[in-house]
Amino acid sequence: MARGERGVTPQSEDFSSWYNETVTRAQLVERGPAKGTMVIRPYGYRIWELLQAELDRRIKDTGHENAYFPLFIPESYLKREAEHVEGFAPELAVVTHAGGKELEEPLIVRPTSETIVGEMMAKWISSYRDLPLLLNQWANVVRWELRPRLFLRTTEFLWQEGHTAHADAADALRETLQMLEVYTEIARDIAAIPVVPGEKTPGERFAGAVQTFSIEGMMRDGKALQAGTSHYLGTNFAKAFGIQYLNRAGTQELCHTTSWGMATRMIGAAVMAHGDDKGLVLPPRIAPYQVVIVPIARGEAAEEVDTAARELAGRLKAAGIRVHVDDRPQVSPGFKFNDWELRGAPLRLEIGPRDLAAGTALLARRLDAQGEGGKVAIALDTAPQTLAAALEEFQAFLLRRATDFRESRTAAVEAWPEFAQQVTVGWASALHCGRPECEDEIKAETAATPRCIPNAAPVESGICVRCGAPSAYGKRVLFARAY
Repeated sequence: MARGERGVTPQSEDFSSWYNETVTRAQLVERGPAKGTMVIRPYGYRIWELLQAELDRRIKDTGHENAYFPLFIPESYLKREAEHVEGFAPELAVVTHAGGKELEEPLIVRPTSETIVGEMMAKWISSYRDLPLLLNQWANVVRWELRPRLFLRTTEFLWQEGHTAHADAADALRETLQMLEVYTEIARDIAAIPVVPGEKTPGERFAGAVQTFSIEGMMRDGKALQAGTSHYLGTNFAKAFGIQYLNRAGTQELCHTTSWGMATRMIGAAVMAHGDDKGLVLPPRIAPYQVVIVPIARGEAAEEVDTAARELAGRLKAAGIRVHVDDRPQVSPGFKFNDWELRGAPLRLEIGPRDLAAGTALLARRLDAQGEGGKVAIALDTAPQTLAAALEEFQAFLLRRATDFRESRTAAVEAWPEFAQQVTVGWASALHCGRPECEDEIKAETAATPRCIPNAAPVESGICVRCGAPSAYGKRVLFARAY
């Protein structure tokens, strides 16, 4: 098999191999010792911290408070909501022995926290004055994946999960859609991924939910990735856990609850939405280092160039730019250039004696409109302003690039042969009957599943692209092969 310039399998040859090699060689993640687990390395964890900070701020700005709930959940809690436990049963990790003896009741290692949060909500809510109750937690969860994939599906992963309780359905649904919009903003404005927000079909709903909404992003191989979900749970969990309140009229009513989450999967989404055959391409807003400075000098000039590089780095840091000076003596400048291309640094500055004498540095972008990163001289005096503008331009460029790619790989289709062909290269927008059996037939023949019913799709009716029955949703459904 052919290899790319960095020894990474080209995307066109084998996208899966490209991804696995890129996330490990770029020092984002390593496989853990237990099957399906991962070790997030500092460079990868910094990306998570940047995403986390942006999302946490938005969560708090919308009135939610952070809390923490136990990792271990009594087995009986999951059994209270039948659909919920049935949906998660194949993925559960169960503790049956601890402290040298068998437990009276097995404990479930948290796959999600609706049940334990529901138990606490029932204790904390008694009156309409206690509503809405808006909670969020940052935590790890465990789901026993049969086919793990780094960042995308691992046995243990990091996420945030919001849980809220409301007086009525309208308020709970507003919450559900509000958080879906927050996820859309994070994907679009921070990770530069243009996502489609929409509702899941009944067959794709979260176990125990009345409605599930998701954001769907297109990866560079044309497949879809679900990057965040928001669920309106109705009164299903309120009934199971006794979450009720005394209304203004003095009668008891069940609360309407929601839950929503975004995970370290978003790191994998950013890798697959922007990367190329050289490795990562990181949007500046999630790049651990937005600018990497490579001093190039030998002998007597080296000290002067190194000093200038560090002085420039100090000015960039003061301007709010995340910067790193790569002064490794054991590797060549060429190796450093290749290394930072692999690791996706948005901008690179090269400074040598001649550049210093001219009061300039050479700026190389990780990617430009021609698909390369040409070099241009910039003045050292105005470098902070020049680079800040270049970073904003690069962020906007990546969003446009990803949007154009998605639009070029998405098509409305009317007939089955056209549908079957379209999902081999991208997304198909089609009318569907809504029957789970028909969804199963589509998946069996094409490996495509309904990703969502886009919120912004126009009203439209007709017949199902697969079976010819009347369409069910009044809109087209996005179908794609997915991760």
